[in-house]
Amino acid sequence: VQLQASGGGLVQAGGSLRLSCAGSRSIFSINNVGWYRQAPGKQRDLVARHSSAGSTNYADSVKGRFTISRDNAKNTVCLQMTSLKPEDTGVYYCNCVIYDGAYWRALYPWGQGTLVTVSS
Repeated sequence: VQLQASGGGLVQAGGSLRLSCAGSRSIFSINNVGWYRQAPGKQRDLVARHSSAGSTNYADSVKGRFTISRDNAKNTVCLQMTSLKPEDTGVYYCNCVIYDGAYWRALYPWGQGTLVTVSS
């Protein structure tokens, strides 16, 4: 199973982008889904998470600016990004996530991410 991210692009600081993660209803309905960001030269970090029950959670760096949501009709999980900053630049990936007692871990092999570049 691989989840495919799309919707990235080049945007000026302060702008907005909407990313989409394509999967299947069977996967999304039973799993937490997360959006990760990998900035150039840095590790991949979880920035937003949507539980199968509907709750959401965000990294402090994106709280108040990013919104994760599910579109069950389209079997997608979206990440609406507003007030973008240059430090939001990176490749964004989506994956199902599972809590191992200490950390949230990606469940499936990584699919192709989508590049977001925010210019100052």
